[in-house]
Amino acid sequence: MEYGILGLIILIANIYAIYQVLTSGASGLAKIVWTVVILVLPVLGLIAWLIAGPRGGAVRV
Repeated sequence: MEYGILGLIILIANIYAIYQVLTSGASGLAKIVWTVVILVLPVLGLIAWLIAGPRGGAVRV
């Protein structure tokens, strides 16, 4: 049963990450790449997004 709860937490975190990616100010290609990475590699993609993902409030130069 504990794996079911862990899976649910990961699913919710992935949905949140995908929502944040899609509403960020990143380019269209970056949004597609991040979304695919999060969907294909749920845990590793989420960790990578948390570390290096697009930031909504970041100033782009």
